[in-house]
Amino acid sequence: MAQIISLGALQVASRDDLEKSLGGCEASSCGSKEGPADMDPATWAKVKDHPCYSEEAHHYFARMHVAVAPACNIQCNYCNRKYDCSNESRPGVVSERLTPDQAARKVIAVAAAVPQLSVLGIAGPGDAAYDWRKTKATFDAVSDRLPDIKLCLSSNGLALPDHIDELTAMRIDHVTLTINTLDPEVGAQIYPWIYYQGKRHEGVEAARILLARQMQSLELLVERGILVKVNSVLIPGINDAGMLELNKVVKAKGAFLHNIMPLISDPAHGTHFGLTGQRGPTAAELAAVQEACAGGANLMRHCRQCRADAVGLLGEDRGQEFNLDQLPEVVEDAPEARAAYRDWVAREREDRRAATEQATASLPEAPAALRIAVATKGGGRINQHFGHATEFQIYEVDSDGVRFLTHRRADNYCTDGHGTDDRLAEIIRSLDGVPVVLCARIGDAPRAHMAAAGIEVIDAHAQDYIETAIAAVFRDRNAETAAKTA
Repeated sequence: MAQIISLGALQVASRDDLEKSLGGCEASSCGSKEGPADMDPATWAKVKDHPCYSEEAHHYFARMHVAVAPACNIQCNYCNRKYDCSNESRPGVVSERLTPDQAARKVIAVAAAVPQLSVLGIAGPGDAAYDWRKTKATFDAVSDRLPDIKLCLSSNGLALPDHIDELTAMRIDHVTLTINTLDPEVGAQIYPWIYYQGKRHEGVEAARILLARQMQSLELLVERGILVKVNSVLIPGINDAGMLELNKVVKAKGAFLHNIMPLISDPAHGTHFGLTGQRGPTAAELAAVQEACAGGANLMRHCRQCRADAVGLLGEDRGQEFNLDQLPEVVEDAPEARAAYRDWVAREREDRRAATEQATASLPEAPAALRIAVATKGGGRINQHFGHATEFQIYEVDSDGVRFLTHRRADNYCTDGHGTDDRLAEIIRSLDGVPVVLCARIGDAPRAHMAAAGIEVIDAHAQDYIETAIAAVFRDRNAETAAKTA
């Protein structure tokens, strides 16, 4: 059966067709598989296709979470695990709880339909290490059928040391640990209780035990060559003052990435913090903490705080397309489609890097950096209609080059073919401090409204690489400024 790969304008029916679409060369020989100069080959091999561990990979590859681990051994004041919930986009919520067998069937179905899939993660909705029997059974079943899919899990670290030998023996080379503070007094404000060694612990005692186990987990994983991403929820007035020291410590202990992400605090979610009025950080506060940590552990800036049953590229969720009642009883895999897609990505990456290097080789000097928002569907290109964007990726450019900063969520402006003024106002608010937007297309009316708000929307670079488009806009703007002052 022919397999379809689609990414923007690329749509081919087989591996042979893909090779032809890339210029007739043999796809497996096209494109460098070497990583960045500052990364050793072994680490690059682990992260190059992992959208959460590589900012570059998140443009090309999809992740999938399966909700097989509902049990949890701690209570967090920012967490409320919800089921049958398709409208909330945050950790801990799912539409379906799955058995390991059901999860394996779903993963195979997604892998056959989404050639971008490269990673299977278990992020709860409880704790993957505490609910270990179900986690291990799921990974075992998937590994037998999909050996090319990377496996990773998320944990609070409390139970993880108990399973380190099994985890190491499995094909797991990425683990996310949530560590929110180094101070047990602060921890007591975040965690009301933990369950450890058959007993419930509360307050500072609970936080002290949890911290010790988290540090032990980090050390054990690093010793065994498993890449560790540390997640930290930034909670203003509670743990923000200690985030810089936490960043230094996790770097010293060998964490590969540190993801400082904002508290999601909404009374409708039913969390303790949401119900008691604890606010989340503003975008400026989050950026300030992240900037303060620059030079410490490498920061992840492209996190989307995914649901525990998310499917697709970061920034999208196709989970509702793959509910159990929509899946056939017998699902056939399509490994050739994934192999062909990865060959295409290898070529695309090399082309994009060469184009970026050329475009940014001699950027003009400017008194200040320019921030630019991008509407993209993936692939590292300007390929999304302004009205369809549910988020904008924010970049910064100056004479030193183009850098990804973060993403900002925004409800899509167009619904049922018509624009919505309320949503446009929200987009304008979310793009505060960003004077330029690049998209594939925009209508005259929203363009005029954006211009009235001081934001220029440009669709002249549709389908260009993000970095080359940004470099071109930066040059044009500086040329215009120079002409005016001449």
